[in-house]
Formats: sequence, C-alpha cells, structure tokens
Amino acid sequence: MSHEYVLKPFTPEIRLNIDYPRELNEQQLAAVTAPPGPALVIAGAGSGKTRTLTYRVAYLLEQGIPADRILLLTFTNKAAGEMMRRVSDLLGHELRALWGGTFHSIGARILRLHADTLGYQKDFTILDRDDAKDLIKACMADAKIDKKDKHFPKPDVLNEIFSLAANTHKTVEELVDGQFSYFSQFIAEIADQQKRYLARKRATNGMDFDDLLALWLKLMQEHPDICEHYQRRFQFILVDEYQDTNKLQGDLIDLLAARHKNVTVVGDDAQSIYAWRGANFANILDFPKRYPGAKVFKIETNYRSTPEILAVANAAIAANVNQFAKELSPARKSGVKPALVQCHDAGQQAAFIAQRALELREEGTNLNNICVLYRSHFHALELQLELTRRQIPFSITSGIRFFEQAHIKDATAYLKFVANPKDEVSFKRLVQLIPGIGGKGAEKLFQSFTARMVNGELKIETKLATALQTCVKAVPKKAAVAWAQFVATISQLEAEETRRSAAKMLRLVMDAGYDDYLKETYDNYERRLDEIQQLAEFAFQFGTVEEFLTQLALLTNVEAEEDPQDDTEKIKLSTIHQAKGLEFEVVFVIMLCDGLFPSARSTESNDGEEEERRLFYVSITRAKNELYLCYPNLRAGFGSSGMDTYQSPSRFLSEIPKGLLNEWNLR
Repeated sequence: MSHEYVLKPFTPEIRLNIDYPRELNEQQLAAVTAPPGPALVIAGAGSGKTRTLTYRVAYLLEQGIPADRILLLTFTNKAAGEMMRRVSDLLGHELRALWGGTFHSIGARILRLHADTLGYQKDFTILDRDDAKDLIKACMADAKIDKKDKHFPKPDVLNEIFSLAANTHKTVEELVDGQFSYFSQFIAEIADQQKRYLARKRATNGMDFDDLLALWLKLMQEHPDICEHYQRRFQFILVDEYQDTNKLQGDLIDLLAARHKNVTVVGDDAQSIYAWRGANFANILDFPKRYPGAKVFKIETNYRSTPEILAVANAAIAANVNQFAKELSPARKSGVKPALVQCHDAGQQAAFIAQRALELREEGTNLNNICVLYRSHFHALELQLELTRRQIPFSITSGIRFFEQAHIKDATAYLKFVANPKDEVSFKRLVQLIPGIGGKGAEKLFQSFTARMVNGELKIETKLATALQTCVKAVPKKAAVAWAQFVATISQLEAEETRRSAAKMLRLVMDAGYDDYLKETYDNYERRLDEIQQLAEFAFQFGTVEEFLTQLALLTNVEAEEDPQDDTEKIKLSTIHQAKGLEFEVVFVIMLCDGLFPSARSTESNDGEEEERRLFYVSITRAKNELYLCYPNLRAGFGSSGMDTYQSPSRFLSEIPKGLLNEWNLR
C-alpha cells in the first residue's frame, strides 16, 4: 500500500498555519501527524480525545485531502456537533463538504440516495422506538397472539430482541438461548414475529434505527459497484468512541476501509462499558490483528483529575487482563487524597453525602459541580429521600426524551403521513386521536385506505385527502364530523406551498384543532403548546420536510437534557453509564458492595467482572478535584426475607493500595 496522501486533481492544499507542536502534546502530535494507514489511538480518560480527532482532520486537509473524501463517525449528535464546530473553528469557516455525523445519520444519508436499490422508496419513513413498538403490536394482532398471555414478551421486549439481533449479527434463536432464555418456549413465535415485522416495515416503506445500519451494510455487501464507490470516496475514515462499536458498526468500518486502509479509530478500551446493549469489546481489542501493521498510539496525559485521583484510577483498572496497558499521568498539581467512606447503612451513607455536599457548597463548590454516581438507579433511593427531607435540590439523569413525548409525536405524525402515505404507524396514530376511533377502527380504516392504492401507490392525480374521503363508509358515525375535519387538515397540509415547509405544516396542525385536543387532554397544555411552537421554529432551518423528519428521527436517540433556562443549583444523581464523558469537581461513588457493584450477575464470568471493573474506572475518572468511595455495612430491608442484610465491601476496593486512600469510618 502506498504511504502517500492521494491528492484530488486541481485541488490546492489548504494552509491553516497551525503550529501543531505548540498546540498538542507529544503523544497527541504523533497521532495527529501519523502517515496514511490503519491507526489505533488509545486515548485515556481526560486526555484530549476530541482535540486529537479535530486536529487530525485539520492535518489531513492541510496535506491536500479534499474534505468530501473524509468520513468522521461519532456516536451522538452532540459529539458530532461539537467535533464539526471545532473543525470549523480551526478552519475559520464551516466545512460542509466533510462527511461528519453519527453512524445512523450517515447511514440515513446514504440510504436516501440508494433506497430503490434495496426495494425501498427514497421517501422512506424512519421509525423511532415508539413507531417500531406500534408496528410490532400490529404484527402481534395479525398473528392473533393472545394479549392475556402474560408470559409472551411484550412489544418493547420483542423490539429489544430484534434490535440486538441486527446489531450483533445473531439470530433470534441465538439471542433467546443466550440472553432471554426465559422465553425459550416461544422461540418459534418470536422468530415468526421478526419475519412479520421485517415484512411490515418494507410494506409500509419504513426503516427503524437498526435498519439505517443493517441495510447500509447490506447495500455495500450485495452491490459491489456501490461498495466500491464509497470505498474510493472515503479515502480517510476517522471513528470516535471506537470501544463502543458493535459487530454491525465494526463490519461497516472494515468494509468501507478495505480499499485504502486509511482508518483511524480513537477510543479507550478501559471505558468499554456497553456490552449489555451490543457493544463488541473485541472490535478495539483485536484491531491490530485485523489490521496487520497498524500503528498504536497511546495518549496518557490526563488534564482533568488530580494526581491522587489518577493514582486510584490506575490501580483500579490494573487487575484487568484484557486491555491495552497504560498509565494515566497527571498534568495538574497535587490535591487531596480520595476518601474511602465506610458507613453503617444506606441511611448513614445518604446523610453523609447530603452533609458533605452542604459543606462543599459553603467552601465554594457549586452544587451543579457535585455528582453522585451509582451502578443502578435503585441504589440511590435512600439518598433521594434524604436530599428531599433536607430540601437540597437534585436532578436525576433520566426521563422521557423531548422528541418522544406524545404531543410531539402526534404533531409530527401529520408530516410523516403526508410525506409517506404508506406510513401505517403515523396513519393509525392520527386517526386514533379522533374520538370514537380505537385500535380496531384504525386498522379497518387503514385497510380501506390502502385498498385505494394501485400496486401500493396512490394514483399520481389522486390527492391524499381525496383518497381519505373515499374511506368515509368505514368511519364510525360518531366520528364523522371529526373525520371530515381531519380530511380537510390533510388537504391543507398537502397543498404545494405548505408541503414545502415543515414549519408551516406544524403551525397549520395547531391552527386546525390540535391545540384544542391539547386543552382537552393535558393539564400542562400551555407548556406542550409552547414546545410544538418551538419545534416549528426549529424546523425552519431545514430545506425540505424529509430533511426535517430525518433529523427528528435521529434526535430521538439523544438523551433528555436539562432545561437550559433552569439555573437552579442541583446535585447530579446519575448511573455511571449515563455519566460517561462527563466531569465534575466532586464525585461520590456509592453502594460499593459486592453484589451491588460489581453486580451479582456480572461476577459469574471473567468478561462480566472485567466490564464492571471498567465501569468502576469510569466512575473514578469523572472526578476532577475530590473523590469519595462509599459503602454501607448494612442494607436495610433488602434481604430475601425483608430483613437487614450485611454487605461485603466491593472486591474492587481491595485492589486499591491502602496508602492511596484516606479511610473514613462513620460507623
């Protein structure tokens, strides 16, 4: 393989005048200026991973690589936005030609161009979690599965099984045998439901989130010409958070990079904590095996934590056998030694945290910079009660996502249906908003509506509203007036001038009576109305309704964020999984008891225990200035008989040399 950068003819090199040795440390510089070829960058916690990636993009551009030949893949919309913003800041202008975004957004972009090759239309609907669940419900109804059978998996569980099957390249049978053995008697029925679900998605011209990756890979594997096109196009591929990729994503990257082998993956094997949702640890661990001759760069200078906290972090992860050995080194000055806090019970643990938080605030630490981390949400029950009793404000990192709220989904269903009349989920959602029409009525109306189609399509001259009007005989008499209003609304929405603007469509939905529905249905009507209006404002930035709907579907994968208008100081309560990537001045890690952290199930295998140790490492490396590792000796009322249960300190605590911790005994 040639080790020269491939220049696009007649494209002048970009000169950014970046002083790389001055802007980067030696380890970052080596990764940023690496020659072409495969590279694995092991970026330790707080070591400037994002900085390394963005400067790598800038360096490639300076070497003459055209922006549209670079693919930058991330996991979250927030990370994608941050990285693209930083690249733009370095350049001094936006770089629209660069292919940068989440795996799913890039998949959607490519599938929009080639959907017809796979038997889909380019206006396919992207189903979010709720849409997928509704479609699975319809499949279960078709199969006449008894809803009263409490043992058969519910639609949410089926959706999870189907999703894991897609992302891990396993069959439903393999997944049920391995992770869902309690459904083993239903293997044949679950496999049948998967077939029905796949067929129904195709029939309604819909793709779920997993399809955006699975069908992208299928497109590349089954169509060599398209595969070669993208292999040639993407001369350089950069992947963020590589330790979190699953089998499907790993295969996509390997296939895209097969021609040039210019793939740089950045991640930290010590922070691989998502095996439970399909992440494949082998992707990062075996990268040098899959890419012989790959250069491995380690970035170990930590800019976040004090030397004392890093010493504990290094000791905490040392026992793991399957890892790239590294030693985080501090860039900051010395601080206080982390504390090991032994409490009598969970109540005393909660009281200690509440009291210490108040003391820290008196000393000048804002409550927003204090975080309590735990393995599972139920570990914080006593703490929530204690904070409530003391009237200490706190927030919990959980809650329904903005774009998955009922009123947002109702409003956008109008747009989805007009954009894709075959969208069964949106059609049924809309008609069930009409009083007097339930699930069975919606199914009858959908059958009546689709009967008006020829080969699955409306006649070119047929308006959507006209086709709906012909279904009036299937409408219950008590819903006739509301149905007429619905048809009129669709007629207005599909008018050419309105159809071009998602913002106009949303405002028309409100004016056409949905605001009355909000008044009649919700006690917080004004907030919901304002949110739809804000959604309409958000929609203005998109050129087409399809672009807006694509972005909306992708955003449903974003975790709920706090209201930026709320400036109240609040202690953060979070599971460690949800806190990954964040940092706080002070961190408390609680319930460090064997069976709780590590969890009892995880210790049944070496791989499980090693992942739990990585989770412990992640919790420690969130702390900047102070760290408290807490455990109760007694767990009140959580034994099998409801009696108090004595706890053993987490085995992970015994792996940390005593000299690294200040021991506080509160018993």
